[in-house]
Amino acid sequence: MTVFKAYDVRAVYPEPLNEEIARQIGLATGTLLLEEAGGKGAVVVGHDMRPSSPSLVNALKDGVLSSGADVIDVGLVDTPFIAFAVNHLNAIGGIQTTASHNPIQYNGFKICRAKAKPVGMGTGLELVESMAIHQQNDSNCDERGDESSVDLWDQYKAHVFTYLDPRIQSGEIVIKAAIDASNGMAGTMVPKLFRGVKGLELIEINFENDKGTFVHEPNPLVDANLQQTIDAVVEHTCDLGICFDGDADRCMVVDEMGTIVGCDLITAWLAPKFLKHEKDSGSIVFDLRSSHAVATSVASAGGKSVRSRVGHVFMKQAMAEHDAPFGGELSGHFYFRDNFYADSGAMAFAAVVSAIAGSEQTMSSQIAPHRSYCQSGEINFETSDKDEAMAKLVSAYPDAEVDRLDGVTVDCGAWWCNVRGSNTEPLLRLNLEASTEEEVLTRVAEVSQFLGTRVDH
Repeated sequence: MTVFKAYDVRAVYPEPLNEEIARQIGLATGTLLLEEAGGKGAVVVGHDMRPSSPSLVNALKDGVLSSGADVIDVGLVDTPFIAFAVNHLNAIGGIQTTASHNPIQYNGFKICRAKAKPVGMGTGLELVESMAIHQQNDSNCDERGDESSVDLWDQYKAHVFTYLDPRIQSGEIVIKAAIDASNGMAGTMVPKLFRGVKGLELIEINFENDKGTFVHEPNPLVDANLQQTIDAVVEHTCDLGICFDGDADRCMVVDEMGTIVGCDLITAWLAPKFLKHEKDSGSIVFDLRSSHAVATSVASAGGKSVRSRVGHVFMKQAMAEHDAPFGGELSGHFYFRDNFYADSGAMAFAAVVSAIAGSEQTMSSQIAPHRSYCQSGEINFETSDKDEAMAKLVSAYPDAEVDRLDGVTVDCGAWWCNVRGSNTEPLLRLNLEASTEEEVLTRVAEVSQFLGTRVDH
């Protein structure tokens, strides 16, 4: 089915994704999760604010129930809520109906198994796809599952607040934050969790999420989508700004000057705070596109750096394997050991404001020591043969240190780059870092000749 992607189900509604497909996916997912759980258990189901979500989630639940699995409906929630609920309720898995940062006409499903372990291609989603395609409209199950609903917002709040400085909770320290909910699920999550906290003064932007429209694309990785956050921070003299994506599992941060702070620099800044509480040498996980500033920060705090492949499936696996207290991805996903090694936009916000509260310095002053390198940002190239292009790159630098953890990373000492192939398009993605902007421009021009036609979008 064309609705299945590398990490989740996502497509335009109602064609090719519709209620019939949703029911088949629910039946297939319920069947798979029941098999893994020994034939009994409940699946947590939630949904986002998109106009198509209510009808899709109802069809999905019908499929899950037809498999014989029970359904626990947690209602209108952000995606990280599902990971919490699956663990809190000891469920056999969970499904969130959402299309994350995609335009409003899209929808989809994010699936996890017991303990909120991710289900993607290679970790079970291919089985769901196969069953959804080949199964009949009903399973061989004799008994239909039972459905119930539960409100877990109070419990979720207590869970998230383990990362929020008690002095903020009590009002001893006050932090002013501009928050752009992007007309997404942060418009529900932030009021339920953070509105009313004595030490948080919130400037709320685009919190309306019941109109079926987005003021801007709910993707904070695009700089233009952060402009309202930047403007609000400057206008209201905030300590920081946060822009969430559509399902509130990712966020981007703006400092008090209105400057966008890369997620790798956020990881470098927060890492020592998490390592401080480790009994032994703790690990910090970050995706391999991250600045060398992250590894430098981790080493200076006595920790161990763990480079991961790009993608939440790989990040979560690495977090669990190394029992890491914290991890960060360039895309805005931040991962927490005490959140079942899963990502959480709400916890990232709590951790960031707590870090600001823990110092007399402004956020920009705290970030400044980590701005020790210059970066190209991600640049896309169109090519007919991705493998050949990467081979040419490696051959051009015979003295470089090379690894193939994800695509190819070429480290020449004074500068380095990573080139990865897109999962869905004939594209190569380049990230390059050096000590100066001039060196970055020079090396990007040099490397580009091997990678194909540059695509600016």
